[in-house]
Amino acid sequence: VGKSSLVHLLCQNQVLGNPSWTVGCSVDVRVQDYKEGTPEEKTYYIELWDVGGSVGSASSVKSTRAVFYNSVNGIMLVHDLTNKKSPQNLYRWSLEALNKDSSPTGVIVSNGDYDREQFAENPVPLLLIGTKFDQIPENKRNEVLTRTAFLSEDFNAEEINLDCTNPRYLAAGTSNAVKLSRFFDKVIEKRYFTRDPSQV
Repeated sequence: VGKSSLVHLLCQNQVLGNPSWTVGCSVDVRVQDYKEGTPEEKTYYIELWDVGGSVGSASSVKSTRAVFYNSVNGIMLVHDLTNKKSPQNLYRWSLEALNKDSSPTGVIVSNGDYDREQFAENPVPLLLIGTKFDQIPENKRNEVLTRTAFLSEDFNAEEINLDCTNPRYLAAGTSNAVKLSRFFDKVIEKRYFTRDPSQV
């Protein structure tokens, strides 16, 4: 879906020339100015973990991925706008990452039903990112965006759509850049300013 290209663009502000499959996990660091432009502004370093694997992976691979989900402070759910099945896979990925999938081989979305309440009080910031926007023909973009519009409501999260081969989609001042900055500020707040009641 372009996760490696996205992470590289977010952290290096450059297009990844020759992306490859992620095996296990790849980590990169983003410099984030928390509350930019305010008296509380402070620079933080955020690790972005690109976790490899596919939704249909064997249970052993899935249970290995769970190692990367411990103590997560934010989740970017990335989907391919050119693939109709990709948005549906986000439900399984999100529940797996939030450790709400109790059985390693369990079906998360049954009969096409989805319980929005699963994310209503989710303390982990979520951001939806649709990739490969450039590969959608101009005359089909509204149709694709209408098809994926429900995702923001289902996950109680903002969504951005972009082309990972063009940094202008994340240029300062764009709505995508503002949403991204808001998301990273929430991640920082969760990590540094929110007390976990289970650790009291």
